[in-house]
Amino acid sequence: MDEYTSELRIWELTCPGLLEEVGRVRRWTRDVLSDSPHVEDVALIVSELGTNALLHSSSGDERGAFRVTLARSLRTIAISVTDTGGKGTTPRIGFPDASHVHGRGVGMVHAIAHRVRVLGDGRHGYTVTAELHLALPDQEAETEAGESLLLPLSHEPGDTRADA
Repeated sequence: MDEYTSELRIWELTCPGLLEEVGRVRRWTRDVLSDSPHVEDVALIVSELGTNALLHSSSGDERGAFRVTLARSLRTIAISVTDTGGKGTTPRIGFPDASHVHGRGVGMVHAIAHRVRVLGDGRHGYTVTAELHLALPDQEAETEAGESLLLPLSHEPGDTRADA
């Protein structure tokens, strides 16, 4: 049976253009990735990108919609949110001063993710994808307290581990 099992899993959800759908997408994300230690980071990213799609594109219009795609492999979780475009705005990282209430969402996503990509255009819609890189099982070691400790891929000079 293993020959039919892929290490890549993909989930998609299309939502109507209502702000309350952001909460539904966040709960869905937590359900899908419930076994991941990164679930809260992914939920935050989905919230920020979903909200931006609704506020800055036609996705938030009466007949609008946005799509969330989660892709998980052994090495990466990719979170993509696709809007419907139509308002002439482009997703970008903002650095507003302290007096501005908005404009920090994509900057937070960029700070959490290892990579953020924007594809598309304002006419047909944008897809913003954030990637979180995961440690492989053979890169983890158990500490005496039972906590997971990430180990570097290459060995440093003076490394005394048995596998060095």
